[in-house]
Amino acid sequence: MLACLCFVFINAQAQSYTPTKENLKARSSYQDLKFGMFIHWGIASVLAEDMWTMNDKSILKKDYMRLIKVYDPKDFNAANWVSTAKQAGAKYIVFITKHHDGFSNWDTKFSDWKITNTAFKRDPLKELATECKKQGIQLGLYYSILDWNRNDYPHETGRTGQKTGRPEKGDYPSYLKFVKNQLTELLTNYGEIINIWFDGHWDQTNPEGSADRTSRLDWKYDEIYGLIHKLQPKCMVGNNHHMSPFAGEDFQMFEQDLPGQNSSGLNFQTTSALPLESCVTLNDSWGYKIDDTHYKTVNQVIHTLVDAAGRNSNLLLNVGPMANGQIQSEFVDTLHEVGKWVKKYGASIYGTRGGPLAPQNWGVTTQDAKHIYVHILAPRNTSGLFIPGKIKATKVNLMGTTTSLPFIVKNNGILIDTHGLNIASPDTIIIIE
Repeated sequence: MLACLCFVFINAQAQSYTPTKENLKARSSYQDLKFGMFIHWGIASVLAEDMWTMNDKSILKKDYMRLIKVYDPKDFNAANWVSTAKQAGAKYIVFITKHHDGFSNWDTKFSDWKITNTAFKRDPLKELATECKKQGIQLGLYYSILDWNRNDYPHETGRTGQKTGRPEKGDYPSYLKFVKNQLTELLTNYGEIINIWFDGHWDQTNPEGSADRTSRLDWKYDEIYGLIHKLQPKCMVGNNHHMSPFAGEDFQMFEQDLPGQNSSGLNFQTTSALPLESCVTLNDSWGYKIDDTHYKTVNQVIHTLVDAAGRNSNLLLNVGPMANGQIQSEFVDTLHEVGKWVKKYGASIYGTRGGPLAPQNWGVTTQDAKHIYVHILAPRNTSGLFIPGKIKATKVNLMGTTTSLPFIVKNNGILIDTHGLNIASPDTIIIIE
């Protein structure tokens, strides 16, 4: 009962958060971007078994930390990473600064368990921030509040990282100070940051789908979120806790699913009015996994991007670079082909919101101030397409062509004649002006 009361109190405190005008403007601008690239990378890539190896194989902290002697991503090139994202059509990057193994991917002053203490010695975040600014890509930062490495993280109440050889009990006030110190570095030394993407809250709760998801730990989010908004008022806070947004958060995320879906078994939350983002992998893994060849096709990626936009959501598409710092060719090739499509049809995605027709089994709609875009992703059985709403249409045509389609404007919508329309893969787009 006490834990429940504490949780209510935490959220009552956070209710005092009022977004600044800069933050509200940033939320709208963020929704306009529509497409980002997630980069899961770190010392775990040495083992080539994704990001959870330390936990999954119960590797002791003292043994896992030996990786610092062999990690040397000498082929890392920030310009290549950013240009890969840009050519794909992504407008922002979210970079893993610290994953659950606690390894810091920047030159932090608050931990020796960091990339600048490897043979690599360089600060990849600094180089990435510089290159993002140069190429006009916005930068967001992932930060795990779960830590399998630090002794002061309260792992005794957590669900993961129980066999890493740490003391019986952590010290959250000490750990909270560490988190604040690192966040201050990230939001002070690397320029403008579009968002802080938290992960790991779920470690202190019952599994997804449980009736009681109350946190066993008072995370002090009012203090953490307050610090972020103080350092960079425009910076948006998100938390991958798989629940409806907490007070003080600026966007809502969905893992391996689009809003309203739950094929992953993680997303039981209701869709909020906040900006939305769906994070999805290019294969089945977040980090580099040498035997994961289940790559999504170009058409699958395009469908996911379009489907997300039709649900009023951004798509954050993940790559997991190899230990040497390179993004594997299968990902680069797919992103290159996606970029060709986006270059031609991006107007139907960028700057749009979900359209007047709810997502259908054949496709979705998007819209901006002057156009409605009907995305037909699969064959339909009827030759008439009705789009509801007070629509004063002047022209209906196929995007990328000069082909016009007959239509009738009604009081409650517009009826488009699609008889004989050839549905081309991956997406046939009808523009209503």
